[in-house]
Amino acid sequence: MVTAISPRSARAQKQVDALLEREGIRRDRNLDYTCGVFDGDGALIATGSSFGNTLRCFAVSDEHRGEGLLNEVVSHLIERQFARGSSHIFLYTKPESARFFADLGFHEIARAKTAVFMENRRGGFAAYCAGLTKTPPGRTAAVVMNANPFTLGHRYLAEQAAAENDFVHLFVLSEDVGPIPFAVRKRLVREGVADLPNVVPHDSGPYIISSATFPSYFLKDDDEAIRAHAELDIAVFGKIAAALGVTRRYVGDEPTSRVTSLYNEVMARRLPALGVDCAIVPRMETNGRVVSASAVRQAIHDGALDAIADMLPETTYRYFASPEAQSVVQAIRAMDDPKHY
Repeated sequence: MVTAISPRSARAQKQVDALLEREGIRRDRNLDYTCGVFDGDGALIATGSSFGNTLRCFAVSDEHRGEGLLNEVVSHLIERQFARGSSHIFLYTKPESARFFADLGFHEIARAKTAVFMENRRGGFAAYCAGLTKTPPGRTAAVVMNANPFTLGHRYLAEQAAAENDFVHLFVLSEDVGPIPFAVRKRLVREGVADLPNVVPHDSGPYIISSATFPSYFLKDDDEAIRAHAELDIAVFGKIAAALGVTRRYVGDEPTSRVTSLYNEVMARRLPALGVDCAIVPRMETNGRVVSASAVRQAIHDGALDAIADMLPETTYRYFASPEAQSVVQAIRAMDDPKHY
């Protein structure tokens, strides 16, 4: 019988760690639910976990393989996802385990050296790629941004890409993980690049720097996990780039963020092998200050929007100064540390 494992059960959590370690699996810090199967003596013999709508960290004791325990664990986690209203489910697993999950109805999206990314919808990723706005032949680039909120630094990155290429696909991270909703971020990006006719905005969906492909972007983790997640995310992006004819990706230099710095490092190494150049653009400065979305959030938190007006496009400034933005402003002001999310 599969049962939930409480995060407060030190004994059970130690057993999870021990079983994963024996199977050569690193315990993911970004988990919101863990379950397992215990034998008659209370020893954990199978386990699996989830984070959001992504399944991960599966292991079965050597002595109990072939008993269908992994199938039971996966079925339990899927049922829980459905009960939560999640019908589109992702998982990542070791390359040698991908065939087993394929037999359970999961379909491979992409793979890196240490992991395979899968989903339970046949053709889901292909449909996402097919739905992206295509551009005519020419030099084609991509930019991916959270834009929380859209600053002149983001604008500068888009301008650089637009000036050096015929077309630019601009992906805005779609997940709502902070006080500035995706609908607001998307709107401010679209307004902020409206005068750049060769820039095509897109929603990132669950396939680009999402909590499924790259949880370390949203939650702190160690360097090894960040690099592994980056490898997987870049493998997915490589397929999107191929579908759109993208041959260069522009990213902003980020010396103050360890996650972004490591991600840029992996991109610079991996993208050329996928046929995509990686252009790391130095951060924009204004009045002797680096333009930073985190500085903007801090200023909003402190009630000092005018102090960073020189970091914002007129459209972004106008939004945050308007009554319409008050619920978002209050959410930012309620944060203990608005610089990090």
